[in-house]
Amino acid sequence: MQQSAGSHGVFRVSPDIAGGPQHVKAWIVDDDESIRWVLQRALGAHDVDVKSFPGGVEMLDELESDMPDVLLTDIRMPGIDGLKLLERVKAQAPDLPIIIMTAHSDLDSAVAAYRKGAFEYLPKPFDVDDAVELVQRAARIAGDAQENGLDAQQRDAIIVGEAPAMQEVFRAIGRLARSQITVMITGESGTGKELVARALHEHSPRAGKPFIAVNTAAIPKDLMESEFFGHEKGAFTGATALRRGRFEQAHGGTLFLDEIGDMPADLQTRLLRVLSDGQFYRVGGHVPVQVDVRVIAATNQELESAVEEGRFREDLYHRLNVIRVRIPPLRERKSDLPLLMTHFMARAARELDVEPKRILSDAMHRLQAFDWPGNVRQAENVCRWMTVMAPGQDIHADDLPPEVLGGDVPPPPTDAAAPTVGDAPAVAGSGHWDDQLAQWARQRLADGSTGVAQAAMAQVEQTLMDVALEHSHGHKQEAARLLGWGRNTLTRKLKEHGRPE
Repeated sequence: MQQSAGSHGVFRVSPDIAGGPQHVKAWIVDDDESIRWVLQRALGAHDVDVKSFPGGVEMLDELESDMPDVLLTDIRMPGIDGLKLLERVKAQAPDLPIIIMTAHSDLDSAVAAYRKGAFEYLPKPFDVDDAVELVQRAARIAGDAQENGLDAQQRDAIIVGEAPAMQEVFRAIGRLARSQITVMITGESGTGKELVARALHEHSPRAGKPFIAVNTAAIPKDLMESEFFGHEKGAFTGATALRRGRFEQAHGGTLFLDEIGDMPADLQTRLLRVLSDGQFYRVGGHVPVQVDVRVIAATNQELESAVEEGRFREDLYHRLNVIRVRIPPLRERKSDLPLLMTHFMARAARELDVEPKRILSDAMHRLQAFDWPGNVRQAENVCRWMTVMAPGQDIHADDLPPEVLGGDVPPPPTDAAAPTVGDAPAVAGSGHWDDQLAQWARQRLADGSTGVAQAAMAQVEQTLMDVALEHSHGHKQEAARLLGWGRNTLTRKLKEHGRPE
């Protein structure tokens, strides 16, 4: 296990991998028995070890004890559909290539599949030779990544920063490298708390065991107990099989509880008991289950205030808050922006299979004048936007999205050592946000762009949602009220923009 935190301000987890996969293992999930039979015969003829499942529940149960090299799943099935299954599997095995199959070829399904991390989208009816070639290609790409020592998740799991505040975070990770102590990570939404949790896991004695991340705020309250602790067969309507919860899935490894402040009171009590003795009961169960799990919690809330107001148990707070690591917001480390933007522009270019674009100094000055309410996550999204929307390889200030162009900007620094990316002279920008929007639209139209209104409205909606969620500390009901929307409208628009719901 190696850690690198060099002069470029990059902290990366890079475990040593010995050898690649020997045989390709493919799993097929489809409620159509004939599809399973055809694929099993075709893949088996090419020395692929195949397991097939009639539904997602059966596959998820098997996933707890085994892992394929490639997964093929239908999109429309009884019970857990393909997209839900994709989400569940990606949370547990983020680097597993997943091929989505469907007889209902429509744009919404394809976009949703790719957004949720599908390797490829395979419309039915398909040529079996094409399906075999796709499985082999998926296994080969995944194998190449493993042999290079970085899986898909780890290539992106890089914490970038040279600012003193980030160096403190790197030092904290280093000090905790051989520890199994409970850690509380605090920081605003979008600062990278899960990346830090993953680094703590990968540099701990538990690195070879599972890392399970759970966003507490994203789980419906009535499903929380089953999600965390599992359930016995027949425990409630629809419980057709035994399900192991997140604690059992993380046995021997690390359970990352994001947005811990949103956990309901009754679940806080059960969590405290598990942290005390490592035991719990599945829903509907009568036999205690013993687990060995390190818990890392994270929050963007002031838990001390929640304790004072009686919304969070004080004893649980002290149990979780053994070691605290604070992730600084991006506005406190703007000197890292050139490094971050270069990193994210390169990642966006890889995702879209294009040449990386350069951010020139006038644009960088604008970026450093912006307050970044969405923090590093927002910076990454801006880089994706510029990679798609900027007309040329060189990005000027006028090429930035409306959210960055709005507001007054101080004069550019005259110091020759001021951080820039590119070699164009910096220029000052000013004016009201609608003037900047007009300037942006004129530039797009002059460049021959179409769909200008759609692009601008999408960015406006995204920015408003980011700001409202940041203002409401992530509470979606309150954010929707502030925007004048219903909760369902906010949920739908978050989904449309590829944001966590």
